[in-house]
Amino acid sequence: MKDTKKTEQPGKSVKKGRIYITSTFNNTTVTVTDQEGNVICWSSSGNAGFAGARRATPYAATKTVTTVLSKMKDLDTRELEVYLKGAGSGREAALRALKNSGMKLSLIADVTPIPHNGIRPKKKRRV
Repeated sequence: MKDTKKTEQPGKSVKKGRIYITSTFNNTTVTVTDQEGNVICWSSSGNAGFAGARRATPYAATKTVTTVLSKMKDLDTRELEVYLKGAGSGREAALRALKNSGMKLSLIADVTPIPHNGIRPKKKRRV
């Protein structure tokens, strides 16, 4: 028999959580975890009902954040740490939606990967 761990347990309370917002040029995904890193709930622009180029819009990112916050209502979460990743257009809109939600944001961190040395240059041309 498989051990299947259910993510949302009835009566579970998460006072402080982490929210990871990944905003690409095609989509915006939002994941909420507890302090140990266990996923509590998640959503994406595609999951919120947007398709095609509309997934990358700031409005879709706002709707994605409100969808996740509505899933979190019964968890009694008071404080969130926000980790932003990516360079998409929904990044600022998602953060603005979080600030307007009334949730206490204890940390806002940008974890976008930045290359330190760039890509390998093309080989020298031999004549």
